[in-house]
Amino acid sequence: MTDSGSIFIGKSTKPEELLLRLANRHGLVTGATGTGKTVTLQVLAEGFSNAGVPVFAADVKGDLSGISQPGDSKPAFVKRAADIGVEYVPDRFPVTFWDVFGEQGHPIRATISEMGPLLLSRLLDLNDTQEGVLNIAFRVADERGLLLLDLKDLRALLTFVAEQAKDLTATYGNVSTQSIGAIQRQLLVLENQKGEKFFGEPALDINDLLKTDRDGRGVVNILAADKLMANPRVYATFLLWLLSELFEQMPEVGDLDKPKLVFFFDEAHLLFDNAPKALVDAVERVVRLIRSKGVGVYFVTQNPLDVPDAVLAQLSNRVQHALRAFTPRDQKAVRAAADTFRQNPSFDTAKAILELSVGEALVSTLDAKGAPSVVERTLIAPPSGRVGPCMPEERKAIIAASPMRGKYDEEIDRESAYEVLTQRTADNAAPAGGQSEGGVLDTISGMLGSILGTNVKRGTRLTTTQTVARSVTRTVINNVAGNVAAQIGKSVGGSTGSSVGRAIVRGMLGGILKR
Repeated sequence: MTDSGSIFIGKSTKPEELLLRLANRHGLVTGATGTGKTVTLQVLAEGFSNAGVPVFAADVKGDLSGISQPGDSKPAFVKRAADIGVEYVPDRFPVTFWDVFGEQGHPIRATISEMGPLLLSRLLDLNDTQEGVLNIAFRVADERGLLLLDLKDLRALLTFVAEQAKDLTATYGNVSTQSIGAIQRQLLVLENQKGEKFFGEPALDINDLLKTDRDGRGVVNILAADKLMANPRVYATFLLWLLSELFEQMPEVGDLDKPKLVFFFDEAHLLFDNAPKALVDAVERVVRLIRSKGVGVYFVTQNPLDVPDAVLAQLSNRVQHALRAFTPRDQKAVRAAADTFRQNPSFDTAKAILELSVGEALVSTLDAKGAPSVVERTLIAPPSGRVGPCMPEERKAIIAASPMRGKYDEEIDRESAYEVLTQRTADNAAPAGGQSEGGVLDTISGMLGSILGTNVKRGTRLTTTQTVARSVTRTVINNVAGNVAAQIGKSVGGSTGSSVGRAIVRGMLGGILKR
C-alpha cells in the first residue's frame, strides 16, 4: 500500500496503482496457465490487507495459503523488486483458513433456507419442472413454520409434499411424484459427494469475514477449494451463495475511502459454465449493486470470454497476463481482451498480450476521475509473503490459534422440519395393539353414558336425573380432553401449543358432547 491511498501493483513507465476508494468498482485478472495470475492475486490481497481491508479468496490449488508465511527472498523476486525500484521485504499476513469439509480449516456451513430454491436448483441440476416443485416445497415450509436447516430436513419436507400432493396441486399447480423422486435422487448424489457437510448449523456469520488483526491489517480469509473443485457445481453454488449473503446482509454505505471487503473468485469460469440465464442475471445484478455495500469483487480466470458480457461490463480494474492464440477461439479471446482496454498509442495491445513474459501484465485501473487509465505494459511487483503452499503443520498452528476456533467446529442439530414431521407422523399413527386417543374418549363417553343412563336417542326428553348425569359426563370428558391437549401442547411448544391443542380436541369432541 502506498501513502496516497492506493495499492502498488507494479511498474511500467510509471508506478501502476489501484486506488482504494475505487476498488469497489470490481476487477478482472486473466491469463493463461503459468503466466502469473496467482501471484498477481496475492499482490492485491497483500495490498488490501495492509490497507486494513479484509479479503476472501478461494484457494483452488493451495498456493495462496503461503501468504500466511514470510517470503523466502527468492533471487527472481529480489531482482524484480530491484528492477521496479523497490526493496524486497519478506512479510506474513493474518489468515483465517476455511474449509467446507472441515479438514483444512474451520467448517463453513449454510442452511437450506439460506441457500434458497434458485441456488439449490442450480446445485442439484434440476429442470424447470423440478425447480417449480422445489419452490412449492419451500412455500409449504414457510407457511407451516418448518425450519429447513440440513439435507434431512429437505428430504422430510419433500416426503411430506409427496403425501399431500393432491391437496397442494389444487393450490399451487401440479406436484408430481416423479419430480419429487428426481429431486430426492439428486440429493442422494449430493450426499455421496459429501455435499451434506455444507448444510447445517452453526451457519457462517458474514461478520466473521470482516475482521482485522490487532495491527489493523485486514484478515485474509482463505477457502480451501482443492477438494471442493472435484465438484465444480458445489464450488460455484457456494461462492454465489456467499456473494448473495453479503449483498443481503451488509448495509448500504455508498462510496468509502476503502472497501469493507474484497472478494476474489478464482477459476471464475466455473460460475458460468452451463449456467441458466436466470442465474447469470442474478450474478450480474448482485455484482452491479454490491458496490454500494462497500464490497469489491474480482474475477480470476484464464480467458476474458469466460465471463458473460453483462458481468464483464462491471469490471473496471483489469490485469491481463499473457494469452496463447493456438485456436480460433484463443485468437478471438486475444482480440476481445485487447478491445476492452483504453488503447496505448505506443504499442499494439493485441500483439503485446501474446508477447508478455511471466510476471508481466497489461494493467488498466480507474484514475482519480473514475475513468479507465491508458493500458500499460507492467512488471508486477513481487509478493512479500511466501509464494506456494504453507506446510500442513503451519496450517494446523494457524487454525489452533485462530479467533474462530470453537465457534464452528462442532455441528449443532436442533429441532427443525425433520423432527417436527417425524413426530407428526408418529402422532398420526395409532398405537400398536391399542386404541387411538379418539377411540379412548369414545369408549369413556359410552361407558359413562351406559352407567348414568344418558345413552338415549336424539330428541328424547331427559329426566332431571339424566340431565344432571349428562353434566357429569361432560365434565369428565372435558378433563380427559384437557390432558390430551396438554400432551399435544408439549409437541407444539409452550402455553400457545397448549391452547392450540385444547382447541383441536374441543373440536374433535364437539359431536360427542352435543345432543
